[in-house]
Amino acid sequence: MTHYYPDGTPSVVTHTVARIERQLPVAGEVLVRIGSRVEPDDVVLRAAYPLDPQIVNVARDLGVLPNHVYDKMKKEEGNKVSKGEVIAKASFLSGRITASPVAGTITTIDRTTGYVTITPNPLPIELKAQVRGIVMEVPDQRTVIIETPASYVQGIFGVGGERFGVLRLLCTDPAERIDADKIDPQSAYAILIAGASITAAALRRCLEEQVRGIIVGGIEETELRSFLNDTDCAAWRTGYNTWRLPAPPFNRDPGLTLMITEGFGVQPMNESLFKTLASYHQQEALIEGATQLRSPQRRPRLIVPLSRVRNVDQTAAPSPTLTLNGSARILAGTHRGQVGTIRSFPSEPQQLPSGIRTTVVEVSVGDGARIMLPPAALEALSN
Repeated sequence: MTHYYPDGTPSVVTHTVARIERQLPVAGEVLVRIGSRVEPDDVVLRAAYPLDPQIVNVARDLGVLPNHVYDKMKKEEGNKVSKGEVIAKASFLSGRITASPVAGTITTIDRTTGYVTITPNPLPIELKAQVRGIVMEVPDQRTVIIETPASYVQGIFGVGGERFGVLRLLCTDPAERIDADKIDPQSAYAILIAGASITAAALRRCLEEQVRGIIVGGIEETELRSFLNDTDCAAWRTGYNTWRLPAPPFNRDPGLTLMITEGFGVQPMNESLFKTLASYHQQEALIEGATQLRSPQRRPRLIVPLSRVRNVDQTAAPSPTLTLNGSARILAGTHRGQVGTIRSFPSEPQQLPSGIRTTVVEVSVGDGARIMLPPAALEALSN
């Protein structure tokens, strides 16, 4: 029987070639060549990101007519200024001044309106490889594609950017809840493998200890809101197919990367997934938290380069399929997100609540109920 994955790739792949795309927001300078070997801390791209011009109402600040502004200017067009530097000053008696709000260059002094335009200095951006591998493609001045033999795990939901660290097993039970007292100084610069849930206090403690990332089965919505300082309920309820993280200021990088593998609430991590992650304890890895349900879909993922993995079987493992008594995650309907057990494969097509007759799978869920679902609504987790 075939198996189905939401975006065409399985949740766990133990032996593959991972493609990591490093891309600048604007065209810049590529610092590597095709075929170059790179380390996680190697800078592969560099650019200067232009910022929006700042318009200052000098006439209002000084209390003069617009056509008098030019005579009050201490700087001319083309002059560079630093943040807080005086660019215009009224008469000695009034003492009024105008200071530059940013460091940059004065581009325009408008004698008609009394406005002065300052273009901020561009923001320097450097992108590191974040993974050990080989540069395979340089399609343009913004992008570098790196490939590396790796194992990877995909999550359901994530928060945060790309971070590189060493995996650390924080607990031995996939159903364990993580509190702040379990985060110690030994977690610094690590990607933690946790259990069923984590509290907002523990996440804040992770920031204090400079933890790079956390992989956990689930998290309570209230705890996530508390950690992100988000109180706007409407910002999150945008519909399933078009959902993405709320617009700024709610989507600022929280300082670490959080990857959820099962769903919201207290969700014990799937046992087979937990064992796979535990086998990579103390290995280097890259974690990405970007999540997007609309096309093109993006799921958070963890990439473990195989070149540095020790005591792990690197032979290609068969992908899990829907089998009798195997575990599967439900992808649709009222039980979406739950993990159930496959009980039977009815030989005859069954009629679903939608009225469609199709091949179905009988699945039992946590409350003991047995439901019929099409194979496409299930994700195999273990055989």
